[in-house]
Amino acid sequence: MAELGGADGGRDPAVSELQRLVAAEQQRAQFTAQVHNFMEVCWDKCVDKPGSKLDSRTEGCLASCVDRFIDTTLSITNRFAQIVQKGGH
Repeated sequence: MAELGGADGGRDPAVSELQRLVAAEQQRAQFTAQVHNFMEVCWDKCVDKPGSKLDSRTEGCLASCVDRFIDTTLSITNRFAQIVQKGGH
C-alpha cells in the first residue's frame, strides 16, 4: 500500500493540473449559463418585437437589465462571503 501512496505522490502535479483545468471549465460553464440567464430574462423584458436591428430604447433596456442582474449577483455574493467569513452568524 505504501508503494501505491508513493506512486500517487508522483502524479500529484498532473492531478493538481487536471483539477485546476476542471475548476476553470466549471467556472466557464457557470459564466455561460449566467449570461444565457441574463439574456433570456432581459430579452423577454425588453424586446417587444424582434427586427433586423435593435432600437436605442431596446438597447438601453437590455444594458440596464443586465447591469441590474450583475449588481444584484455581486451584492448577494459579497453578502454570502461575509456570512461565511463570520462562521455562518
